[in-house]
Amino acid sequence: MATAVELLARAVASLGGAPRPGQQQMVEAVSAALMSREHLLVQAGTGTGKSLGYLVPAARHAVLHDERVVVSTATLALQRQVLTRDLPLVVEAVAGQLPRRPEIALLKGWHNYVCLNKVEGGYPQEEATLFAAGDAADHPDGGAAAGGLGAEVVRLREWAAETSTGDRDDLVPGVGDRAWRQVSVTAMECMGPTCPLIEDCFPDRARARAREADVVVTNHAMLGIAAGGSPGVLPEHQVLVVDEAHELTDRVTAQATAELSGPVVEQAARLARRHGGVATDDLDRAGQELAAVLVATPEGRFADGLPGHVATAVGSVRDAARALLTALKPEGPPAKGTEGGLKLATSTVLLLFEVAERMVGDAADKGHDVLWCARTAEGRGRPPVPRLHAAPLAVSGLVRSQLLTGRTAVLTSATLSLGGSFTTTARGLGLDPAAEREQAPPVVGDEPADEPSHDPDAVRRWRGLDVGSPFDYPRSGILYVASHLPAPGREPTTDSQLDEIVELVQASGGGALGLFSSRRAAEQAAEAVRGRVDVPILCQGEDQLPTLVRRFAEDDATCLFGTLSLWQGVDVPGRSNRLVIIDRVPFPRPDDPVRSARSEAVAAAGGNGFMAVAASHAALLLAQGAGRLVRTATDRGVVAVLDPRLVTARYAGFLVRSMPPFWRTTDPALVRSALTRLAADG
Repeated sequence: MATAVELLARAVASLGGAPRPGQQQMVEAVSAALMSREHLLVQAGTGTGKSLGYLVPAARHAVLHDERVVVSTATLALQRQVLTRDLPLVVEAVAGQLPRRPEIALLKGWHNYVCLNKVEGGYPQEEATLFAAGDAADHPDGGAAAGGLGAEVVRLREWAAETSTGDRDDLVPGVGDRAWRQVSVTAMECMGPTCPLIEDCFPDRARARAREADVVVTNHAMLGIAAGGSPGVLPEHQVLVVDEAHELTDRVTAQATAELSGPVVEQAARLARRHGGVATDDLDRAGQELAAVLVATPEGRFADGLPGHVATAVGSVRDAARALLTALKPEGPPAKGTEGGLKLATSTVLLLFEVAERMVGDAADKGHDVLWCARTAEGRGRPPVPRLHAAPLAVSGLVRSQLLTGRTAVLTSATLSLGGSFTTTARGLGLDPAAEREQAPPVVGDEPADEPSHDPDAVRRWRGLDVGSPFDYPRSGILYVASHLPAPGREPTTDSQLDEIVELVQASGGGALGLFSSRRAAEQAAEAVRGRVDVPILCQGEDQLPTLVRRFAEDDATCLFGTLSLWQGVDVPGRSNRLVIIDRVPFPRPDDPVRSARSEAVAAAGGNGFMAVAASHAALLLAQGAGRLVRTATDRGVVAVLDPRLVTARYAGFLVRSMPPFWRTTDPALVRSALTRLAADG
C-alpha cells in the first residue's frame, strides 16, 4: 500500500510540479498525528502547498481506517478551491492505490441552499428578520444585480426548477441578499420532516451526502454553529482539519454573539401577529420599554452585568416572548398554507426569548458573557439604533468541548506561531499548553495493517510544527521600520507619516498596497499621494473590493489603500505588489468590549493581559499583512511599517518574530534606493 508521501508525489506530478520539503514534512506529520491521535498545529508558510499537505493524508486515512474527515476552510472562496480543484486532484491520485475511491461532499449552512417549499409559496414573502441567522454568515453579502429585485427573484425561481444542487454558489451570475432571502430559509425556519417537499430538500440532501462521504468540506461558520451547541449541523466524524486555523476563534466568537434592540422585538411581534394570529400586547409594551431604556443608555461595556433598569427591561422581553411561544402553539394541525408562516413566527420569537434569557441568565451573572451597548446606523438620514450585545468571554472551552473532544484535529495556517511559539494559539483553541509534546519530526509508519491509537489519553496531547516556506525571505524582501517618525497618536495620520508614504511611493513608482488601521487613515493617505505623485491611487470603498484588487493587480503602477479586509486574503504576486505599507502596529481598539474584557480576565488570573490579547492580536495581523508581499519565489519588495514601536517597544521582539524573516533596516535612504532600483528593474 502506497504511503501518504508516495501519494503526494503522484498528486504533485499530476500538476507538473516538483516535491517540496515542507510539504512532504507536513504530510508525514499529519499522517503520524492521525495514527497517534494527537492534535497537530502545523504552520505552513506561503508557497508550501498546505492544501495537498493535509488532503492527501486525510483522504488516505479516511479510506483505510473508515474514519470520516471534516475539512473546514475560512472562506467560501477557499472552500470552492478545495472542493473543485485540490480535492478532486487528490482523489484521482489516491484512487488506484487504495481499496476504494474516496467519496467527497460539500456542506454549507442551511441558508445557502434554495428552499423549494418557499419557492412554491409555502412561506410568506417576508424581508429577512432583523436577527442575523447563524448559518447565513458563511455567505458574503451581495451578488451581481440582475436588473432589480423583481427580476432577480424571477430568475431565481427559474433556476430553482433547473438546479440539481440548490447551492447559491452555482447560480452565475449571482443575486443580492434581498433576492436570495425570498427563496431561502434558515435552519430554525425550516419546517423539517413536516415539509411537503422534504424528499426534494436541497440542504437535507447535502447533509445526507455528507453522512456517507469520507471527506466533507465545510467552512468556519459551520464550525462556529457546532461550537455554539448545535453539533448536529456536522456529520459524525473522527478527524477535523481546520485550514486558516488562526481565524477559528474569531469565527466562533462571531457566531456566538447575539444582539437585542427595540426594532428586533418589534419585528418578532409583527411576525407573531401576522402569521400566528395571536395578540402581542405584552411583547409590544416590553419592546417599547426596552427601546426607551436603551436610548438613555451610554455606549460601552457593562463590567458587572446589565444595569438594573436595563436588566428589568430585558427580563420583560424574555417573559413576554416565553408567553407568546405558548400562545403560538396550535391546538391542532395548522390550517393548510399557514405552516410556513407559523414556523417563521415561532422561530423568530424563540430566538428572541433565547437572546433575552442569555442576557439576564446564568451566563451573564457568572461573567461568562461580555455585555455591551452600541449604536449602529440604520441608513441614510435615519438615527442610529442602540443595541445590546452579548459575546462569550472566552471560546476556548467551546472549541475544546464541542469541536476537539473525542476526535483528532489538524490545525494549519501560515500564521500559527506568534512570537516564535505555538502556545498562544494553542491556549486560544482550548489546548493545554502543558500538554505539548516536543519531538523530532515523525517517521511515518502508517502501513495498512496499522491501526490508530485507542489510548484515551493520547488525544489530549498536541504538538506544534513549523514546516517553513520555500521562499528565501531575507533575499526577497526588506522589513523597514520608520523609527525616526513619532509614535502614532489618536489622529488617523500625521503629516510626517503622509510625507513618508509619499516618498516611498515616489521611489517605488507605485505598486503599493497600503494597509491602514482605519478607513479615515486610508482616505487621508490616498488624498495626499494623489496630490503629490503621478500614479493611479485606488481606495477601499470607491468600488467593490474584488474589482479594486483586480485593477491593482493589472497595472504595476497602481496603488491600493484600504483597511482590515486587505490585511488577509489578498493574493497579488509580481511587480504590482512590490511595496506593502503598514501605518501602525494594529492593536485592537481600546474600547473593543470583547478584547478588553478578555485582557482584564487574563490579568485577574495573574497573566499579562496586554501580551495575551492586544499584542497577540497585533502579531497575527502583522504576520498576515507582511505576508501580502512575497507570494511567489520571484517576488521582491519592501514591507514598510511607519510605527517606531516595532523597534523601540519592549514587546517589539515578540511582534517581529511573528513576521516573515525579511532583512531588516531603519534607514529610509537605503529603502528608497532599493525601491528605486526595483522600479528600474521592471
